[in-house]
Amino acid sequence: MRQERAWAVAWSVLRFVIAAAIVAAVVAQLVRTLGISADQGWPIGATAIDFFSFFTIASNCGSVVALTVGGVIGLSRARIDPRWFAVLLACVSTYMLITGLVYNLLLRDIPLPQGTTVPWSNEILHVWAPLFLLLDVLFAPKRRPASWSTLGAVVAFPVVWPAYTLVRGPLVHDFRTGNDWWYPYPFLSPHLQAWGYGGVALYVLAIALAVVGVGACVVAASRRFGVRTPTRVPHP
Repeated sequence: MRQERAWAVAWSVLRFVIAAAIVAAVVAQLVRTLGISADQGWPIGATAIDFFSFFTIASNCGSVVALTVGGVIGLSRARIDPRWFAVLLACVSTYMLITGLVYNLLLRDIPLPQGTTVPWSNEILHVWAPLFLLLDVLFAPKRRPASWSTLGAVVAFPVVWPAYTLVRGPLVHDFRTGNDWWYPYPFLSPHLQAWGYGGVALYVLAIALAVVGVGACVVAASRRFGVRTPTRVPHP
């Protein structure tokens, strides 16, 4: 029992540390982005909205909430995570793993204007934080096995976010380039795809399938490695 308690406390500390590192990374990149806009005379409010429209930023902000709450639960006397937190953790873990996969497979080699990104922040948000969430899926104490119905909640945000992005994109003036549209990622821009919206649809479908696949793996891992609640034996 003491070893289990020590492991839960140690993992809570790790969760707090990673959450703090993510906050520092988000703030550092936000400050850099807003600073560039201020220097160029671009609108600060629109810059901030664009910044938080990136899936990477949204998923990392969600992970800060989940890791912080998880750290508090880990320090409590609860033997197992509450059901609502098991759903939240499955969602956030899936989104962070998708963030890491998409960045490292599709975006890492895309050149960006010199000085627009904070290198250490970029690595935390796209590499180290997703890796920790993977470790959290496998080794976090008190993890409740998630039901397969959790996949319904997992796919909710990755459905809403592309819809928001594709509806907002043609309505936003990109003051950085002068284009009458703005999309956070090149593969979501119909202006950069050979098949226009058809090409975008293929990417969105691929990401949706990836979310379902990764989400299923996260749920399966929670069911394989999660804490089992004792079965109640009915009294005769």
